[in-house]
Amino acid sequence: MSNGGKSGIAVAQRKRARDLLVQALYQWQLAGAEAEQVEAEFRADNGRKTDWDFFHDAISHIANNTAAIDNSFALYLDRDIKQLDPIETGILRLGLYELGHRIDVPYRVVINEYVELAKKYGASESHKFINGVLDKAARKLRALEQRG
Repeated sequence: MSNGGKSGIAVAQRKRARDLLVQALYQWQLAGAEAEQVEAEFRADNGRKTDWDFFHDAISHIANNTAAIDNSFALYLDRDIKQLDPIETGILRLGLYELGHRIDVPYRVVINEYVELAKKYGASESHKFINGVLDKAARKLRALEQRG
């Protein structure tokens, strides 16, 4: 029987996938390994209770469209993208991916999830920066949702 939305288990698995994706993108950026290799390592090390379909879609899309994603959020930065911390870069890439390609998730949920990940993994004030950039991006990418 469906409850009309995602079950608590599915939500927890998506949250875990986001958390692991921040770590995986950090590793991918610094090590320069293939995204497929990083994904395989994370799958081997982290068991079943993760939304691996979401993980795969996100890391594949980001690896194959990095320049376009970076250009889409560079408009909202107050500094050169090269000055961003690798954690911030990964979180912004994930946030932009989800805002642009996962419209099944409300934009406020997307922003909140990545702000929380910035609090967990980023520098002390990076969550405010992430919030500002993703909020500006959501105004463009989710304009209809915001008006609705």
